[in-house]
Amino acid sequence: MHAELIVQGLFAAAEHPRLPALELLLARARASEAEAQSYAAWLGEAFGVEPLPAGALTAGAEGFWLRADPVHLRLVGDSMVLVPVTGLRQAEADQLVATLNRQFSERHEFRAPHPDAWAMRAEPAALETRSPQELAGVDIDPHLPGAPWTALLNEIQMALHEHPVNEGRELAVNSVWFWGAGALPANATAAWRSVSAAEPLARGLARAAGIAPRGYPRSAESWLADLPEEGRHLAVLEGAAAALEETWFAPLLAALRRGRIGMLTLHVPDAGASFETTRADLRRFWRRPRALPVHASR
Repeated sequence: MHAELIVQGLFAAAEHPRLPALELLLARARASEAEAQSYAAWLGEAFGVEPLPAGALTAGAEGFWLRADPVHLRLVGDSMVLVPVTGLRQAEADQLVATLNRQFSERHEFRAPHPDAWAMRAEPAALETRSPQELAGVDIDPHLPGAPWTALLNEIQMALHEHPVNEGRELAVNSVWFWGAGALPANATAAWRSVSAAEPLARGLARAAGIAPRGYPRSAESWLADLPEEGRHLAVLEGAAAALEETWFAPLLAALRRGRIGMLTLHVPDAGASFETTRADLRRFWRRPRALPVHASR
């Protein structure tokens, strides 16, 4: 079995604790480098779907959709800076989306299949913008969409202003960000026998490629227990490296040592790197583990 993980932001931390299992896997791996890219761009290439209709894939529905992800817009000097909002609870996302549906029901439909990933149905119109993760921390003025999207963004910001969900939140959801417009693709392909993820974009691409997506596993052990013995299998992991060490990296290292899996590949798109490790690679004792590098996520 070839186990593959995509771990966006694996190195994105000001500093890392020592993580013995992950450090050993990286030290013994054969690394390959490419241009750093966003998670969405990596998935689009992997499934052969470009440009990526992220909205329709997220909504899992026919028609013209775009992503309308929750963001926080903050005035910094003369610039309006975008900050992606993560860590919403599903109930909070549902309340915010319900408000938008009440306000815009005659023109649009909003869905929140994941707390941090929303979609909006609209009439087809040109939209060329980048994802919030790619624009995090930058002035959005040069990246604002044209008509009719900018006017709609202003209306949405007014609808979200002083929403009860934002009370007490450090980052209020005071806007959404449009990107990934289009309809469901008809030509997605994949090299994996299974895709396990909570994130709806990966799940939507799996469906488009004829793969029934699996849910997000509690741990590597539960993931491996449910998989066939052969083939390539992808899991989209969520969380910081330290949080994944005990439940994912240590069990996968053990599985590699005992031959339960033949190869483990970690894809880190925002660092432009992949790390491939086989059981034989683990014998390269002269390659000493080191503390994780620090790399700004995108």
